[in-house]
Amino acid sequence: MILAIDIGNTNIVLGCIDGEEILFRERISTNQTATVLEYAAMVKTALEMNGIENSRIDGAIISSVVPAVTGTMKKALHKLFGIETMVIGPGLKTGLSIVIDNPSQLGSDLVVDAVAGINEYPAPMIIIDMGTATTLSVVDSERRYRGGMIVPGLAVAHDALISKTSQLSKIAFEAPKKVIGTNTIDCIKSGLLYGNAGTIDGLIERINEELGEKCTVIATGGLAPVIIPLCKSEIIIDDDLLLKGLLAIYKKNAKV
Repeated sequence: MILAIDIGNTNIVLGCIDGEEILFRERISTNQTATVLEYAAMVKTALEMNGIENSRIDGAIISSVVPAVTGTMKKALHKLFGIETMVIGPGLKTGLSIVIDNPSQLGSDLVVDAVAGINEYPAPMIIIDMGTATTLSVVDSERRYRGGMIVPGLAVAHDALISKTSQLSKIAFEAPKKVIGTNTIDCIKSGLLYGNAGTIDGLIERINEELGEKCTVIATGGLAPVIIPLCKSEIIIDDDLLLKGLLAIYKKNAKV
């Protein structure tokens, strides 16, 4: 049984995988000042709440876009389980062909998403990961990572709007009943949520035009269930995409 961990700027996703079965998926807040003991306690709590004993964990793998937390989490896992954790980066085999200008600049989370994508879905494909930023990754029909785009995430856009205006209030991320808002709160909701959905639809259309073929589109990330149902494009929501990718890379690199 392995523990798969994705460390993002806002949240950390923890997943426990037994064989091919994902037993649970939990989220905790990313805290760059948290100690080894604090992260160990959070991981231990997640396991206990899902009825899994520490002794059942015999491996772990991390993808991270927050280097300050990566080392702390590795030490926390060693403290809990006495294991050495794989970390996505140079030296690990992924099976992914990356044809961007500087492959070393590609975020580990995007690598993991793409690995899961080529294992699970037909190419060409667009993979949308909706977190602090919304990223779109493009994998062509030859299963090569071609590139993508980065868009400010829904929460980032919301916080920027509220911080720069004196009369606008924070909102809950839920769609209004109508696109055309008739009060300030619904106007903000409509602009942010339908605006994000429209951006995604527009980018999908432009990517398809540039590739000259229609892509399979997969979305993941904490905000995908909020925005994707508002899109007009055909998009598959896969909450476990990152965990599937981490499992695939772990298996490719595990010592037999």
